[in-house]
Amino acid sequence: MNHLTAIFSHIGGTVLLFARAVTHIRTLPRQFPRFIEQCYLIGYTSLPIVTILSFFIGSVLALQSGYSMENFGAKQFIGTLVGLTMARELGPVMVAILLVGRVGSAVTAELASMKVYQEVDALVTMNIPPERMLVLPRLAAVLVMMPVLAIIANLCGWYGGALICQYTHSISVDSEAYFTALKTYMKPRDITDGLIKAEVFGFVIMLVCCYIGLNTRGGPREIGASVTKAVVTSLILILVLDYFVTKALLYS
Repeated sequence: MNHLTAIFSHIGGTVLLFARAVTHIRTLPRQFPRFIEQCYLIGYTSLPIVTILSFFIGSVLALQSGYSMENFGAKQFIGTLVGLTMARELGPVMVAILLVGRVGSAVTAELASMKVYQEVDALVTMNIPPERMLVLPRLAAVLVMMPVLAIIANLCGWYGGALICQYTHSISVDSEAYFTALKTYMKPRDITDGLIKAEVFGFVIMLVCCYIGLNTRGGPREIGASVTKAVVTSLILILVLDYFVTKALLYS
């Protein structure tokens, strides 16, 4: 019962943090340099690992599907399978997981350090709401950068699959046939649904990491505990939200 109460308490605290951050949305234009800095940290610094990982995810997906479809004579549909899987599922989910490890952990550590060393209390003393200065620019930046990262992940995965299909002797599907199948059976909504999922994942990750960081109590040892808690909680939420968001988008 105590665990259930704690879970609902954390959910309520996270919602309140979001509500307090939204009340300062008019100040966002004045925080444009801070917003750009967060876009750089969330987007540009995550770009290399997103590109590499997505390329090889698409490659492995094409290799595995080519091996399986060879028995059914359906190798010409590998482009469709890779395209839909990357756009609707693997693209947004893998970008979200990378965001947790690359950005979410860093945000939690930074805010937890500020809380432990009383820098957040100093902001409150100076009548500067932490939600305005520390939370709002990060939330705005993640909403802008997540669709960009998801689109790049999709493209890298598609081209990785195309290269494997063309240059693997057992598959031998040329790039033109691969992309023809991809374009024939994919709809614009398949891509937009994936971008919506990426937005939801990124927003929830950033909000949870900010909440856990700002609610850190104790000494320096608690900073590591907060980072671990934020990463584990975010990964669980990604998987849980993935089911419900996917179901809502499929039947909407």
